[in-house]
Amino acid sequence: MHYKSINFSKYSSFKMGGTFNVALLDETVNDYTDYYLIGACNNILIGDNPPPLMMLPKKYDYINIEENILKIGAATPSGKVASFCKKNNIANFEFISHLPGKLGGLVYMNAGLKEFEIFNNLLNVTLLSGKKAKDEIAFGYRFTDINEPILEAAFKIEYGFDSKKVTMFKEMRANQPSTPSAGSCFKNPPNEYAGRLIEAVGLKGVRKGDMCFSQQHANFLINMEEGKFKDALYLIREAQRRVKEEFGITLEEEIVILEKGLTKI
Repeated sequence: MHYKSINFSKYSSFKMGGTFNVALLDETVNDYTDYYLIGACNNILIGDNPPPLMMLPKKYDYINIEENILKIGAATPSGKVASFCKKNNIANFEFISHLPGKLGGLVYMNAGLKEFEIFNNLLNVTLLSGKKAKDEIAFGYRFTDINEPILEAAFKIEYGFDSKKVTMFKEMRANQPSTPSAGSCFKNPPNEYAGRLIEAVGLKGVRKGDMCFSQQHANFLINMEEGKFKDALYLIREAQRRVKEEFGITLEEEIVILEKGLTKI
């Protein structure tokens, strides 16, 4: 198996973490279960002692149209998908330009903005074990039951790229901080907003070391400068503890925390 050395303080959107060897997926390797597959690291908090990591090689970065079906490799960056759809007048992918990451990660978590989600136009995914149709996958708000590497996703094509939607999605993201973060820290609970709950328990703007819940949007945990994993974890757990005590609501992490031996709340 081949490896790539990655400095996560430069690679991840959090701009924090050490340098670790990441295995490149080899289809001849049957047992990948000990590895965690990463993409562009836009929703990941890397710990000081992460589990073995794996990523897709460059050959999975492609976009093809075959028989009016859009086929996208799982290592393709979202910005590349957005540009391709704009250039080829393809509709329903306008929101992707405002979702950082790679296609595999977007599919894995059914990423989206409001009612616009990656699964809306999905036909099937190609996994390491073979092809799976959309109706064979359980999915919902920021969730799928996919538990193996995604290699490709296929989508139905509708034409009519809408630049007004691009503007609308840009405005929807306008209140989100540009400081290094991993996007929304917690999923919104049913009929509630994680940011409102974090603000209500007095954690908006609260800082631990160089980590902080943003003053601009409380559900964004941001790295002010030289953020450390232990400080990020402290704030995450403190938000969960306070919200549970005050509102009886368990905040579920939207970011993925990669640290050996860590128990999930």
